[in-house]
Amino acid sequence: MSILIKTVAEHWEYVAPLVRKPKSEEDYDVLVRAVNEILEITGEDESHPLMSLLDIIGDWIEEWDRTHHPMAEASGEEVLGYMMREHGLTQSDLPGVGTQSVVSEILSGKRKLNLRQIRWLAERFNVPIEVFI
Repeated sequence: MSILIKTVAEHWEYVAPLVRKPKSEEDYDVLVRAVNEILEITGEDESHPLMSLLDIIGDWIEEWDRTHHPMAEASGEEVLGYMMREHGLTQSDLPGVGTQSVVSEILSGKRKLNLRQIRWLAERFNVPIEVFI
């Protein structure tokens, strides 16, 4: 038996909960807590040895979330309303979309965003245009 495998075997009971995909919400919660603890240790140090473990656990959490906690799709108009609230903007703060009445009609669902407006919003909020499509 190699020294690496021997060392892993000696510490497996402590490591095992972190190196398996979640099979339950409890497993998922353990991994989320582990990510938070690892982030406290690593900070923004991309070269920290625990970053590879963080990547693995993060992928498993993301996969679990997609399968068990799917996010509802939001329309571009709903995203616009959210972004306005988050940035403290009023309807008249978006001249690239149109007048206050045009923005009002978009937010109320009476009018859809067009491609020109979507491009302007994506640039204004520095997000991909897909956010508003």
